[in-house]
Amino acid sequence: MELGQFSLSLSVKDIEVSKSFYEKMGFKALEGLGSVEEKWLIMKNDAVLIGIFQDMFEHNIMTFNPSDARDIEQNLITKGVAIETKTKGESGPTHFVLKDPDGNTIMFDQHSD
Repeated sequence: MELGQFSLSLSVKDIEVSKSFYEKMGFKALEGLGSVEEKWLIMKNDAVLIGIFQDMFEHNIMTFNPSDARDIEQNLITKGVAIETKTKGESGPTHFVLKDPDGNTIMFDQHSD
């Protein structure tokens, strides 16, 4: 099962302060993927991706960007994994969310077909 690119989605209090902090660590905001005005950014340092999000969710989220979230969702369901938020539609961008046994949120976010 190919899970795709992995990133952490971080819930932050102040997007500008967090952006500045991660820039000091060598991260750069990816063009066209959020903005300070939108209160979310995807940032990259080499192969490491993080998303910083202000006022969008309460806790940090592990995020995978697979090419086929629907297939992964069905595979996990057949293995008895409970899905909290299921995919929508039969094609196009979608996502699903589950929690691990310790309550950590995991999102599979498919951007395109």
